[in-house]
Amino acid sequence: MTTFPVRLRFAVALLMAAWLSLVNVVPAAAGLVASRLTGTTAVDSPRAADLLVVQRALENRLVAQKLRDYGVTPADVRVRLATASDEDVHTLASASAGLPSGGDALGAVISLLIIVLLVILIMKIMDKKIIVR
Repeated sequence: MTTFPVRLRFAVALLMAAWLSLVNVVPAAAGLVASRLTGTTAVDSPRAADLLVVQRALENRLVAQKLRDYGVTPADVRVRLATASDEDVHTLASASAGLPSGGDALGAVISLLIIVLLVILIMKIMDKKIIVR
């Protein structure tokens, strides 16, 4: 088996040391990326932000059902919001901030059932008995 000459080994080791030193010394550049506005998410005034909050609250099923129960149509709601003052819209937005943002507890119930089924499956695999009293 042939070995590398001493001069070649020294040159390769020196080259590798220089290469690894230079790779670790080069500074990394990082920065924030500018965001782009889309047509649906552009908020250019406090009124627009408040209107967005109110519209999301009105999309809630419970709120929409209550409005229908009172005889208010979605078209009436849009007209009233368009003609409301800034103060009224802000009051509605702050009042609707505590409402749930959507959905119901169905996802939580399904998740809980899946967890229970997994626990039962693991117990069966481990040959443990499940006794419910």
